Amino acid sequence: MSSNKPTSLPVQRPSPPPYVEVGRWAKLWADIKRNRVSYYLLAPFLLLFTFFTILPILTSIGLSFTYYNIIEAPRFVGLSNYRLLFVDDDIFLKAVGITLKFAFVTGPIGYIMAFLLAWAISQIPQKYRFFYTLCFYTPSITSAVAMSVVWLYLFAGDRKGLFNHWLIELGILDEPYLFLQNVDSIVPVIIIVSLWMSMGIGFLAFLAGLQNVPKELYEAGAIDGVRYRWQELVYITLPAVKPQLLFGAVMQVVFSLQVFDVSMQLVGMPSPLYAGHTILAHLYDYAFIRFEMGYASAIAVVLFFLMLGLNRLIFRFLGGD
Repeated sequence: MSSNKPTSLPVQRPSPPPYVEVGRWAKLWADIKRNRVSYYLLAPFLLLFTFFTILPILTSIGLSFTYYNIIEAPRFVGLSNYRLLFVDDDIFLKAVGITLKFAFVTGPIGYIMAFLLAWAISQIPQKYRFFYTLCFYTPSITSAVAMSVVWLYLFAGDRKGLFNHWLIELGILDEPYLFLQNVDSIVPVIIIVSLWMSMGIGFLAFLAGLQNVPKELYEAGAIDGVRYRWQELVYITLPAVKPQLLFGAVMQVVFSLQVFDVSMQLVGMPSPLYAGHTILAHLYDYAFIRFEMGYASAIAVVLFFLMLGLNRLIFRFLGGD
């Protein structure tokens, strides 16, 4: 006799919805909606940054592919400006070499000097720090024109020049040396003056970071066996001010690659045999003397990517956790 019980069927479970990968832009939009108040507060800066930084960069990149002399409308010439820049413009290649030489000397030396001076000032009593900070920071906010008056007197190529006077009095020289006309001494002079003026924003950032290192870290280090100042510097201070170290390195690279005013005020424009000619001086020459804005834009683009590449290298070394 057959059973009348219904046979049980397998339960049909609803299939899960297909997995949809959320794109990067969707995540960004969701983050903007979630933190919209913060983005409202950032909006003024973002607008100014877009109009005065991003748009000029994009405009320069676009003009670098044109011939533009301000009077006529820009005319597209393709890669002609870059071909002329890297193949036929010997002065530009010389300017690149001088700029890199200047950057690789003043960059590390100025960076180390700024940190060591800031560290030394942070070790002295609080009531004296303002005086020493003012003494070292003042040259960086003084215009190159004003500073050149002092340095032109020091490096003057006659007996009235202070260095020549001292060297002749000491019997080291028999006749005045032309510091600002000799091609072998122009770059060293510019480096010396630039180092004197390099205690700028990075120096203040170092000083602020050093003064905000918690004292509890030094007390804990003393318990763990740290006894000397250099041990505190290596094991406690440097890790604690790593953000300031990164910021100071970026600012030092920007300062080193943008040297121009010091060179122009000391050795003129152009310098003797282009011995002090930098990338920014070459840019100024074509933009504001020859009014070849398309070619000047190509120079600016090269300088921008050179600066960007060096900054990325710095972030690789100092930006990690």
